[in-house]
Amino acid sequence: MEIHWIQAQAPRRVLALVKHLGIEAELIEHDLMAGSMKHPDYAALNPNMKAPTLVDGDVALWEASAIMAYLCIRAGSDMWPAHHPAEQVQVLRWLSWNDCHWAPTIDAHYFEYIIKGHYGFGEPDLELLQSRQRDIAKYAGVLDGHLQGRDYVACERLTIADFQLASMATYWRQCHLPLGDYPNIVRWLDGLMRIAAWAEPWPGRAGL
Repeated sequence: MEIHWIQAQAPRRVLALVKHLGIEAELIEHDLMAGSMKHPDYAALNPNMKAPTLVDGDVALWEASAIMAYLCIRAGSDMWPAHHPAEQVQVLRWLSWNDCHWAPTIDAHYFEYIIKGHYGFGEPDLELLQSRQRDIAKYAGVLDGHLQGRDYVACERLTIADFQLASMATYWRQCHLPLGDYPNIVRWLDGLMRIAAWAEPWPGRAGL
């Protein structure tokens, strides 16, 4: 099995899961700035020319949530409840909510403070970040309310939904994401950081 990755948050979820589940895989890092993901061989695996991509025999799979479900099935892990349709619905709700609402709202903070600095893309666009504050408050309120009395977002245990939702918000302090007024989110994020594979998912070194 191969996992193709760059230092960004979608690959982070997958690398953390690989490490957490103890899956044997070749982890192949790509050079974003050198354009290695635009090479025809890679584009044949992932026509989006992005990461992550999983290759397992004849299977070439892209999109982090699908890859995480695939890895759980291979490992027999209930972090994706393959044999429990009602639990799948719970997980899918939060995967969808992340992709449609949460990640698009908070991704600017991550990009402006973390990605730009790492890749030398310039200074944070503070005007852009200011325009996101109302939506951040709206969706942080939804997540914080849901996490009241809960340690995980679905199924009362760790699932791939936790990794999906937490990835953009993991470095909320470093990227000045205004989550300090949402104690349940902060408690949940800090709790995930006690999972060794989540706290340090990058192969061989610290990363984004």
